[in-house]
This record gives sequence, C-alpha cells and structure tokens, in this order.
Amino acid sequence: MNRAPLALLYLNVLVIATCGLIYELLAGTLASYLLGDSVTQFSLVIGVYLSALGVGSWLSQYIEEKLAKTFIEVELALALVGGLSAPFLFVAFAWIEWFQVSLFGLVLLIGTLVGLELPLLMRILKEHLDFSDLVSRVLTFDYIGALLASLLFPILLVPQLGLVRTSLLFGILNASVGLWGTYLLRPILSDKGLGGLRGRAVLVIGMLVVGFIKADSLTTIAEERLLSHPIVYAKQTPYQRIVVTQNQQGFQLHLNGHLQFNSADEYRYHEALVHPVMSAAVDPKHVLVLGGGDGLAVREILKYPSVQSVTLVDIDPEITHLAQTFGLMVDLNARSLLDPRVVVINQDAFIWVRDTEKQFDVAVIDFPDPSGYSVGKLYTTRFFQMLKQHLTDSARISIQCTSPLVAPNSYWCVLNTLRESGFDAIPYCASVPSFGVWGFAFATMTPSSGAVIELSDKVGELRFLNPSQLKSMFELPSDIRPMETELNRLNNQVLVRYYDQEWSRSE
Repeated sequence: MNRAPLALLYLNVLVIATCGLIYELLAGTLASYLLGDSVTQFSLVIGVYLSALGVGSWLSQYIEEKLAKTFIEVELALALVGGLSAPFLFVAFAWIEWFQVSLFGLVLLIGTLVGLELPLLMRILKEHLDFSDLVSRVLTFDYIGALLASLLFPILLVPQLGLVRTSLLFGILNASVGLWGTYLLRPILSDKGLGGLRGRAVLVIGMLVVGFIKADSLTTIAEERLLSHPIVYAKQTPYQRIVVTQNQQGFQLHLNGHLQFNSADEYRYHEALVHPVMSAAVDPKHVLVLGGGDGLAVREILKYPSVQSVTLVDIDPEITHLAQTFGLMVDLNARSLLDPRVVVINQDAFIWVRDTEKQFDVAVIDFPDPSGYSVGKLYTTRFFQMLKQHLTDSARISIQCTSPLVAPNSYWCVLNTLRESGFDAIPYCASVPSFGVWGFAFATMTPSSGAVIELSDKVGELRFLNPSQLKSMFELPSDIRPMETELNRLNNQVLVRYYDQEWSRSE
C-alpha cells in the first residue's frame, strides 16, 4: 500500500461522507415534495437512515476476508442504489401504490450500505496507520464531507441540477471511488476477478451517465403520469418544483405537485379573492399582495383606477420571472407584473412584513395552502399581528383559506386565528371547478356591520362576479358552519396538522 492509505483517507472518506448525506437529503426532500409535511418526512427519513447506519456498521463485523474487494462491491452497489434513488422514487410515486414502503425500504438499504463503508475502510487501513491517528482522520474528513454536502445541496445542487441529476451525479462519484479503488487497493486485491470488478464499475458509471443525460425525460415521464397532462415547462428552484402542463382546455401551474390554478377557470378564484376587498375599500391607492407571484391577483387589482402602487411579495424569483416572461402566463395575467405601478419583491413574506415600514390600504393574501410549516407560519397570530401594523385604519384584507368542505377545521382555524389577531373576519366562498367550493376570508381592522354586497362601479363587467353572485358568496350554505378550533400560533402550527389530516382523508 505504501503511500496509498493517506490518499484513500483524504479523498475516499470525503467523497463517501458527502455522497451518503446527499442521498439522505434527497430522500427527505423527495418525501416532503411528494407527501407533504416536511418536518414529519425529514424526521422519519433521518431516523430510518441513522438506524440503518448502525445496521451496516454491525453487519461489517461479519465480513472477515476480502475486505478490499467487499469495500469496492459496496461502493458499486451504493452508487447504483443511491444514484438511481431520486428517479426511482419519482417513478414509484406515479406507479406504485405502496410508495412509503418503497421510500423507507430504499432509505434503509442506502443507510445500511453507507454504514458498511467506513468500518471496512478503517479495517483496511489499520495496518498502515496508527489507530488513534486513523480514527481522528477518518472522523474529521467524514464530518467535513457532511458539511460539504449540507452546503452544496441547497445552494448549488438542487437549484442548478435538480433532484434527479443530483442523485445520478453522486452515484457516478460513488462508482468512481469504486473504480479508483481497484487501482489504489491493487496490492491487496486478488488477481482473480479483478477484471470483472473493473468491468462492473465501468458498467455502473455508464448506466448512471446515461441516466444523467436523460434525466429530464425520466422526470417528465413520471410527472406527466402524476399530473395527467403534457408538460410544457418544468424547473426545480431552491423553494419548490414548478411545473406547467397544458391540455385542450388551457394550461395549469403546479407547485410541488399541487395544482395552483387552471387557466380555464382561474378567473373565478381570483375575482372572488380580489374584488370583494377592493370594492369595500374607499379608493384604494396602495395595495399589498402576499404570494400570488403568478400575477393573476395583480391583474384584477389593476382594474381599479385609484390604484397608484401594488407591492407584490413572493419568495420565489422564478415564479415572478415566469409570470413576466413565459408567454402563456404573460397573456393570462395581462402583463400585470410589467406594469410600472407594480413593485416585485422576492423575499420571505414573514421577514418582509416584519421589517417593512410601508402602509397599505388593501392587503390581498394569496399564499399556497398550509401543507408545511414554512407556509403555515404565514397563517399564524404572529404574522397577522405584524401585518396589522402596516395597514391603515380603514384597510381591508382578503385571504384564501382552502376548502371549507374538504378541510373545515383548516378553514375555520384561519378565520379564528384572524379574529384572535384583532381582525373582524367574515367567511365567504365561491365555486371554482378545478378545486370545488373554495373558502376565503374578508377582514377589516375595526368591527364591520356586515359583508360587502356591492361591486364597485369603477371596475367594469367581470367574467364571474356580478352583484347577486357577490351577495350569495357571503351567504354560507348549511353544510359550511362555524367551528371551534385551536388557534394557529408559531409554537404549535396546528393549522398544518389540520390540513394534513383533512386533505389526506380526501385523497
């Protein structure tokens, strides 16, 4: 071995540790993307993965001979399983009924293989380095590799490569370690079977390289299976997976697999969200839109001649960029985000509302449904109280609150949380074919005598709303009645639990 151990130590351990953590992060991210509730999914994935590391370490004691060959075989197996993990999970979610069994079975297998690596490597090196020196160096570079993975994954890999290509790239790295090991460990490898070992390494690398090249096709096949329509645009951002599909009726925007709007009927949703609150405000000049990066709510707001400025706050610059440049979106939102009165701010709304000093006459809240804690915090008492500080005394707000039929606890939790935060909140709902009956809240800073029943005469004719339809939206049917719920606070995020339970039962 001579000089080989140090090279093996410094490079192999670093690559091994980086790859192992990347596979764990990929599984947690994909589980969150496909199943929702990121805290639960990451917690389960981390727990299963760490326990599998222990299983792999325990199993390593039973490998008593051919350590170098076994180490290389483990690397190639991990390259294949870990490298194909992301494309496999995408396809499995579309075609396999027992997806969670596949997910955690895969995490268990990857963790076991990763758990075998370091014990085998340390046993190979123990004859060539002092034991204390060996342990300290192996653990040092193991932790450095983990740090490297945790930095690269959110900052570079996911935004630039996406989940599938990241998975395949690190599979290629693992297989390369295996191939390189056949030369680096040559002095302690048997001549018998060495050619076959190298051949398998080259084959695995070749398969993963082909997968890397065809990654977009693999993802498109799985997503079209899930979303039922051809994909015309897809991009992974640091915040979410954006997919636009198209059919004969129009096009659809999906974020993390959830439908955000269908161009065929989005006007019903956005007219219901915007016009009650804009009609209730007296000549609103400065309007705040939180979420709504597609520009469709802004399109409706700009129909009011009194509007002097619209401030749109959306966390993902790719969404607002899409709304400003993608032909289908630009046509649908009537170039609203290109209007000189509109200021687009790409920042977490929670942080922006906390730090801004601006005041607004109207706030339109068009956040996604609270399927995870990062969004759930935007429906809390703390957020609503911060927002209240930036509204004029006569201000009006509207907020989408998910379906009151499918998720009544979630719906009334938002209403009750608004009221606890000092708003006078009034429920209303509208029928949107793509979503069914959808719930909203209209709120004022001071007690109001009742809901808005008259559309502004300054907005012109709308596609969906008219005076009688507006009045009927505030007359709740018998199956939508107020409910007592817990309040959604930062320290409990009960809304996310309500939402997950109720929508899971509806699927």
